Order: sequence, then C-alpha cells, then structure tokens
Amino acid sequence: MKSSIITVLHTEWSDGWGGQEIRIISEMEGVRKAGVNVFLACREGAQIKEKALERGFNVFVLPFKGNTDLKTLYGLYKIIKKNKVDIVNTHSGKDTWVGGIAAKLAGVKFIRTRHLSNDIRCSRLNFINELADYIFTTGESIRERMIQHNRIKPQKIQSIPTGIDEEIFRAGLYDRSDCRKEFKINDDELAIGIIAVLRAFKRHDRFVELVARIVDGNQNKKLKFFIAGDGPQREAIEKKIEDLNLTQYITCLGHVKNVPVLLRALDIFILTSDSKEGVPQSVMQALLMDKAVIATDSGSTGDLYENENFVLVDRNDVEKMFFELNHLINNTEEIERYSNKARSYVCENFSHKKMIINIMNVYRKI
Repeated sequence: MKSSIITVLHTEWSDGWGGQEIRIISEMEGVRKAGVNVFLACREGAQIKEKALERGFNVFVLPFKGNTDLKTLYGLYKIIKKNKVDIVNTHSGKDTWVGGIAAKLAGVKFIRTRHLSNDIRCSRLNFINELADYIFTTGESIRERMIQHNRIKPQKIQSIPTGIDEEIFRAGLYDRSDCRKEFKINDDELAIGIIAVLRAFKRHDRFVELVARIVDGNQNKKLKFFIAGDGPQREAIEKKIEDLNLTQYITCLGHVKNVPVLLRALDIFILTSDSKEGVPQSVMQALLMDKAVIATDSGSTGDLYENENFVLVDRNDVEKMFFELNHLINNTEEIERYSNKARSYVCENFSHKKMIINIMNVYRKI
C-alpha cells in the first residue's frame, strides 16, 4: 500500500550558489518540516550539494551534461523508482529536460520551477515546459510571459515567490551600532550597498560607475560603499574599481554569511540588475530590515512595490538611479521615511511560511 507521505526529488544543474540555489534549499527545508520526504539530485561539484548535505538531506550525484544526457536520465529514473518518488521538481534548463522526461517515463508528477525572468524560446521543439503537470514561477511577470509565449495553461502555473524568514530579517534583533562596527562604518558615515551574486545581469559595473559619479559630486559627504557577494564577475568588478580609483570608497566583502547584520549596518540598499530577476531575495531582505531601497524594475521586482515602499526605477534608466541615490544622500530624512514603510507589505505577502503553504497546496492538488 502506498504511503501517505509525499516524496519529492529536486533536481538542479547549476553549480553556483545564489538566489536560485538558496530558494531550493529553503523550500526543501520548509516542506520537510511540513512532513514531506525530500531528496536532491545535482552535479558532483555543485555548491548546493554541500549545503544540502550540511542540512541532512540525501543527495544523489549525476553528470547532468545536457538535455539529452541518457546516463543522467536513466539514473534519475532509477532513483524515482527505488525511492518511490511522487513528484520530481526541476529548476534549471538542462535538469528540466532529463528530470521531466524521467518523471514522465516513471509515471510520476513533474513540477518545473522557473526562477529567471528572461524569455524561454517559444519553438514547438522546446516543449518540455508544456509536459509539466504544474509550474512554479518566482514572480508574476514570469508567469504571464510563460502563458503568453510558451503555451502554458493558466490553471497549471502559479507565481510562488521565494519566501523570506521574517523572524530572522527583523531590524530590532540586531544592534545597529555593533553591526556598523563590524563593517568599520563610523557614526557620521553614510553606508550604501548591494548584495548579489557577481553575475553579469546583476550589473555591478553600473553600481561602480554610479559610485564614481556620486563621489565626484559629493566631496563634502562621508560615504562608504559595499559589494557583498561572489561569482564569475569578481575579477572584472575589482579591476573596474581599481581603474576608476575607487578602492578607498568601495569594499568588496565576498560572500557574506550573516546578511541581516550587513543590512542593519547599511543606510541605503541598491539593486542594479537589468534582466533575469524573479522577485529578488536581496530586495525582500532589505525591505524586511527597514532599509531605504533603490531597485531596478527587472523581472518581477515590481511585485514588491506597494504604496511607495521603495524607489523603483526602469531597469535601463541609469540617470534616474543616479538622481534617486543622490537625492537620498542629500536628503537623509527621506531615508527614514522609506524605512518606516518598507517592511509591512513584504512581511504580509512574501513570508517563508506563505511560500510553504502555497507549495504544499499544489503538492496535495496534483
């Protein structure tokens, strides 16, 4: 007789560690607490493998070499059968093909999570998303685009943004003075930062260029800028900082484990992405920490915007971003105004608890 416990196998091709991979681990932890049996299949060198093992999940290692990797497909099929998997939940392009087909061959349900906001090729040959029993997107704009351009039926696709633990991201839990000391920020200095994996679409180059203009026009201000995150663009960003003679102003922190501490230390948070965002976790986190936020309207970032709780600018409007940051720097009372209204909407609509409830409802439905 089949057990009433739901068993889910997540697949991930990516070997990086950013918002997508963090979402997968967060989701796995949440549904496990709700009684779901959860596994992960990924590549040998993937950072998500170590994160999953640290949290006590069973991890299966497969090559995930491409869309038609028969060795991985057969490996997933065997895992599904042996472990009596009910649902296969795929995340990146390559693992979606082999994971989705393996699920169909094994006769189990197939959920596809789409994290990025860039369009998926709408060719009839790119049919794997149509095979899914259900699709999660991390933002409403992604859902709408897949319905319009990828022939996805509205009743089988739902936006479930990545939920943030509002009990961890709460400003009152962290002493601001101690947090600023940790990052060597003086009381009379204004601290501005970005937290994002160093990937091209995050446009850290724009952030650095923005700093150059701000510093040049505010010689009388004591300003410090921070870049938190690691990734393939690190060398290019560090070189750009050196080329523009900004090393005394910009500190590259690398990967920061205790994000709430950094956010508590900052006065202004910025996100400069020009594409691919779902609902960005860093913006959610900053708003929950009562930060004044300036963010580009990339992907589904606009889902977080309500009652002017932060500054939302067009994803390619560099001049507007400069204007808004310069305005906050020279009108610090505006920073306080944004911080007073930042948290409530995100807390009510984008909590980790709400994400897990929505996911569990879909599990039970399918």
